[in-house]
Parts: sequence; C-alpha cells; structure tokens
Amino acid sequence: MTTTCAQAIKAWEAKSEGSAAEAAEVKLCNAGIAKLDSKVLGTLSKCEKLSLSTNCLEKLVSLKGLDALKILSIGRNNIKKIERLEDVSSTLQQLWISYNAIASLDGLASLTNLTTLYCSNNLLKSFDELDKLKANEQLRDVLLVGNPMYAEVGGKEAARLEILRRLPNLKIIDGEFVKPSEREAAQAPAE
Repeated sequence: MTTTCAQAIKAWEAKSEGSAAEAAEVKLCNAGIAKLDSKVLGTLSKCEKLSLSTNCLEKLVSLKGLDALKILSIGRNNIKKIERLEDVSSTLQQLWISYNAIASLDGLASLTNLTTLYCSNNLLKSFDELDKLKANEQLRDVLLVGNPMYAEVGGKEAARLEILRRLPNLKIIDGEFVKPSEREAAQAPAE
C-alpha cells in the first residue's frame, strides 16, 4: 500500500508525539511512500536528518525549505538519478543513497559541504564517475562497494587505490580508514 508524504509525516508525529516541523530528525523509513512532495517536505525547516530509506521512491524533488538539513538518507529505493539537491547545497553534509539504481554521480557538484557519500550497491560502471566528485572538496568518507566498477579493476584493494587516486583527500573508503601505504601507492606513478 502506498502512502503520501503528508500521511507518513502524520503517522510519524502520532508515533513520536511531536511536531515534524520542530523536529531535528524525521524518520519516514519503510512507510510505503511512492512519491515525494516538495511542499510537504518543505515544512521540515528544522530537520537536520531526514530518513526516507526503504520506500518506493523513483526520483527526488526540490528540498526547498529544509534549511537545516545535514543528513539525507534515501537508500533502498528505486532512485535512478541524483538531482534536485541545489536547495540544500550549503547545508547537506551526508548523502546516504545506497541500494538504488544510480548509474551516474551527476548532481553532486553543488554540495559544497558534502563530507560523506554512501552510494554502495548501485549501477556505477566506471571509476570515471568519481571525477565528478572533485568539486566536493570536503568529501572524506565514501562507500562505493557493490557497484559494477569494482569488477573493472579486479578486487577490493585495487578499487580502493583507484578511488584514492581520483579522490586523494579521502580518509575512509568502504568503511575502512585509508592506510598510509595505500596513500603512497595511490600517489605512485602507474606502471
């Protein structure tokens, strides 16, 4: 059964006995939401963490009005394209978008304060997609395992080095801290 954003927020308010408009964290996970409503979401002006994981979402909408949003969790949906994040570009620090159908990292360049990108188990086929993250100078933590591009290099260690070559400021790749030896190997000229 599908639910509207407004219905999901009302259910959350009833369960949490609070106002979503005043809440710092709003969890609308596994609520059966098929379509986002930018007008309804825009009322969450104090929300710092919005969780919309495990719904039936196929695309993002404008997040105008979510002026405090720092963490957006939209994993386990059917999202194919990262878009419409400009309205939270100065505040969004973490984007959790694993287990979707993302084939391109377009749409992230405007996120000037993005520190964390969890985009595992999507459809990224080439490490060239990571070049689109060079504008995200604050990015320190990525989760990319489970994407087809890992088959391109033949293993987790080779993938970590390829990621680090393209994004040298990272501190954490796929949940593990970058080792000094990896950093050195990534900086070495290709053989």
